[in-house]
Amino acid sequence: MRKTLMMSLLAAMMTLGLAACEEEGPAEQAGEEVDEAMEEAGDSVEEMGDTIEEAADESGY
Repeated sequence: MRKTLMMSLLAAMMTLGLAACEEEGPAEQAGEEVDEAMEEAGDSVEEMGDTIEEAADESGY
């Protein structure tokens, strides 16, 4: 009986933990926006590098 009670309590705690994780707070939303901005900046830098490389190839360097 004690084992069943402990398993039930563990299952309840895990369920509550998952429910709490579903709601995003303002800090998490801001963090996601920063992540997206950094990814976009990285993509832009990569595209600029490709453009410079192509220009260098065309000019013979």
